Formats: sequence, structure tokens, C-alpha cells
Amino acid sequence: MKETEQIKNTCFQNTYGLVLCGGNSSRMGTDKSMLQYYNKPQRYHVYDMLLPFCEKVFISCNAQQAKSIDAGYIFIEDAPAYNDIGPMTALLSALTLYPQKNLLLIGCDYPFLKTGELEQFSLLCKNIPASFYNQEAAIYESMLAWYPCGCFDELKRMFEAKQLSLQQLLRKYDAIKYLPTDSNSIKSIDTTAAFNEAYKLINEG
Repeated sequence: MKETEQIKNTCFQNTYGLVLCGGNSSRMGTDKSMLQYYNKPQRYHVYDMLLPFCEKVFISCNAQQAKSIDAGYIFIEDAPAYNDIGPMTALLSALTLYPQKNLLLIGCDYPFLKTGELEQFSLLCKNIPASFYNQEAAIYESMLAWYPCGCFDELKRMFEAKQLSLQQLLRKYDAIKYLPTDSNSIKSIDTTAAFNEAYKLINEG
């Protein structure tokens, strides 16, 4: 109870969480959101992890995935107008429904992400976009990022101009860079070999 109260004191204000499922991974050969590192598929693990931080949490998924979402988990299906444009699909589909809400976008690709990192990250999320930052690669981790509603007009303008990179949006705003305490938290698992290694590390220590 004490931990939950502490998280509530530093939660993301006026924010809905989006668990980004993504599609079938060509390198993984399966739906990464259904990989199980813990005691449930990753889409549900991330959903439950975000609940203490956000007013509401949604699984962001395509039409096929929407058919398999377990009862008790709410979701936003990709809007047809924004299909197949990568992670921007999730943001635009959600903002169409909730234009006055800030959005915390978290991908299912990061099994080492822990609540402690989110708690620290939330302290930086005030007025402009903020993102986990990969210092080694000098890039924003756009699927571990907070997008305030104030940037949505620019997001729509970029879509209309066929500029579909969230990295570009974050750079345009000079988004706040969060350097994670644990560098593994931004490690994306994209192959079967990487999954097996991550699973072993998580479950065997």
C-alpha cells in the first residue's frame, strides 16, 4: 500500500496510458505483446504496471489483436484513417477519442522496464514531451515517452505532411531526455534469441 501511495504522489497528471502492442514481428515471428516474461503476456503485464500512474490505461492494438484482448482490459483499436504508420497510429487513434488528455506511450518491447524508472520519469513530465533517452545511440526512445496534449496539433500536421516519425516530433520539441538508472530498461527485445536470453535473466536472476 505504501508503494502505491508513493507512486500516486508522482503520477502523470491528466494522463492516459497506452500499451503499444505493435503488430507481428518479422524478426520474432510472433506477436511480441503476447510474449510472457512474467506471469502473464507482456501486454497485460505493462497494462497492470501503468495502472497506478495513469487515470486510465488502454491497450493500443490493431483489429486482429482486438479480438483476443482478455476481459477486464480496455483497449483502443487502431483507427482506419491511421493504419500502418507505426507508433504514430496509437497516438493519433487515442487523441481522436481523448484530445484533452496527455498520453504515456509504453511499448511491449521492453521487459526490463520497472515501476521505479517510471516513477522517476514522471517527475520530468510537465509541459513539453519527455522521453527515455538512449545516450549511446543518441536517440529518443519514442515508445517510452510522454506526449502532452499540447503537441497534438503538431502531430496531426506531421501526419498530413506524411512525416510519420515520432523521433522527429520529439526532436522538434527538444523533448526532455530521461536517462534511465538501469540501461536495460530501454533494451528492446526483437528476436527469439534475445527473448530467450531476457526470459532467463528475468526468471533465473
